[in-house]
Amino acid sequence: MEKVPDKRFQTTRWLIFGILALAYFLVYFHRLSLSVVADDLIRELKTTAGLMGLLGSVYFYCYALMQIPAGLLADSFGPRKTVTCSLLLAAAGSVVFGLAQEIEAAFLGRILVGFGVSAVFIPTMKILSQWFKADEFASMAGLLNAVGGAGVLAATWALALMTGLFGWRSSFILIGLGTFALAGLVWLIVRDRPSARGFPDLVKSRKHGSRTGSGPDDIGLWQGFCLVLGNRYFWPVAIWFFFDCGIFFAFGALWGGPYLMHVYALTRGQAGGILSMIAWGMIVGSPLLGLVSDRVLKSRKKVIVLCSSILVLEFVFLCLFPGGLPRPALYGLFFVFSLCASSIVAIGFTTTKELFPVNIAGTSVGLVNLFPFLGGAIFMPILGKVLDLYPKTTDGGYPLQGYTVVLVILLGAAVAALICALLMKETYPSGEREGRTEDG
Repeated sequence: MEKVPDKRFQTTRWLIFGILALAYFLVYFHRLSLSVVADDLIRELKTTAGLMGLLGSVYFYCYALMQIPAGLLADSFGPRKTVTCSLLLAAAGSVVFGLAQEIEAAFLGRILVGFGVSAVFIPTMKILSQWFKADEFASMAGLLNAVGGAGVLAATWALALMTGLFGWRSSFILIGLGTFALAGLVWLIVRDRPSARGFPDLVKSRKHGSRTGSGPDDIGLWQGFCLVLGNRYFWPVAIWFFFDCGIFFAFGALWGGPYLMHVYALTRGQAGGILSMIAWGMIVGSPLLGLVSDRVLKSRKKVIVLCSSILVLEFVFLCLFPGGLPRPALYGLFFVFSLCASSIVAIGFTTTKELFPVNIAGTSVGLVNLFPFLGGAIFMPILGKVLDLYPKTTDGGYPLQGYTVVLVILLGAAVAALICALLMKETYPSGEREGRTEDG
């Protein structure tokens, strides 16, 4: 039996979790922050929707490029050092973005932010794996995702309020200064493992593989790549991530705000309130879908297929009724959108991990994590270019016809995601639950 950690250890690890959770909060904040201020940027920087879409997509290109290097940095440079340096880079980028007078400077700021926050998640997972036992880790990952939902809330509703009070420039400068302070807290308080704080390390046995089989204890990086990319069941999950997250990032993180303001003539604050349902969908939906997968349907594939089907139906409805919906319906639609396009990704990552032996779980998750951000990077500018094909309205917005075409494109992507979901392999560990007590 493992000794129960003492109160000082508990306090220390929860403090470390809280600081790292704040870092992850900023990851999601920056991911969706352009949606609320997109109109201001287009006007003040004298740019187009196509360039605005490219500006939004830069974050995702940087994030996708850094997923595998982030893991290597965490392993070689150390996760605490990696998170600290990443936050410093993101802080500088946020300040540069807030000070930008030209679109080129805004791109520079966004690139710095993208590279900075892209190396937070994987090192954070590594640190938490050292401070929390295996049977606590899933719960901590769920809590971390809920904090990500709070970051979405800040990027929509709270940023709309901040922008109204201070302007978008001052808001991003203040966020950058806060990020500098957070980097200092990571350096001073967070440690890679308990022994660095004088506690005994939590020893975890690596003897048991994952549900899908065992493998050699040490698998080289290149061999792990080949095992993952050569598995035919990896690709339906990866392509599903591309379309599902491409939809979520393009609509939820950028064009959803302008859509509400241009088509429904909502103020920034009103649109931010509706967009905040994306955050509540994540906060409520992530643990809910995990419970449904583990305890109700006892399936990964069924939950993904169900959410993908609902997403298709939602975009069919929006294509039929692109404007004129009552405001309560918009709140409900964006909540369901978040549930089926964002909360569901936790089940997608679980599926990916369960496809492979536990000793290459990091490689498999790192590789599949490229695809969500490639989806966002590609869909954002494409939808912007579609909107640029239509003349602006008298108040400087884009017309309903342009957004209708955007919704049709998103419907097509949702259908593609559903097809991928149907092709996935069921990975639910049906025979493992009974043996879990014996294996520890």
